[in-house]
Amino acid sequence: MSNVKEKIWVTGASSGIGKSIAIAFANAGCNVYATARQDEKLQLLTKTIHKEAAIKSHPVDISSKEDVFSFVEKTFGGEGIDCLINNAGITSFKKVEQNSVEDIENIIQTNLVGSIYTIKAVLPLMIKRNKGTIINILSVVTEKIFHQSGAYSASKAGLKAFSQVLREEVRRYNIRVINVYPAATDTEIWAPEVSSKYGFRMMNPDDVASMIYSLYKQPGNIVTEEIVLRPIEGDL
Repeated sequence: MSNVKEKIWVTGASSGIGKSIAIAFANAGCNVYATARQDEKLQLLTKTIHKEAAIKSHPVDISSKEDVFSFVEKTFGGEGIDCLINNAGITSFKKVEQNSVEDIENIIQTNLVGSIYTIKAVLPLMIKRNKGTIINILSVVTEKIFHQSGAYSASKAGLKAFSQVLREEVRRYNIRVINVYPAATDTEIWAPEVSSKYGFRMMNPDDVASMIYSLYKQPGNIVTEEIVLRPIEGDL
């Protein structure tokens, strides 16, 4: 059996679901490359794992094409990675009439365009190796209307459509594209008063991460291509 550790790139890994994913994969024996904008939080992440686990943190702004392609070239070179997990995302919780054009541009540039950058950066390496997994952490906003989430919904719905087309195009290269749609999860994305009031009903990010790891490790030629994750009590 090969002793080569699988290489996993997790974006938006400094907090929330991304942080939990990075820890879960590292503790399972993978080499995790954790990226985010906030380098200080990334440094704290590497101190929270077991000594045997491996997380390498790198400050990367996925909304920057130069940042993304430079990181992939310097870090993975011609070797490639086993799995890209697109988790990075921002939102504003504002009505469309209150959202500035700049806010909307930032959300779409990060959540949609940034994720496309990461996919485009690793895809040639996956095609060359004739294998790979791309996991996109999307949201239930793609299937249900929530107020104060217009720009966020547009960004996630765009990535959903992009990924579904990509999936059909790369099947012949043995590349799996998995879209995960979490509902309310108790992370820093919520205002403190919302977490205080509804946190007990929200999903735990560690539980979400555990599910995502199990999706990645499905045996044989089985792949769960689309999965919705909700708290047992339903949406907020």
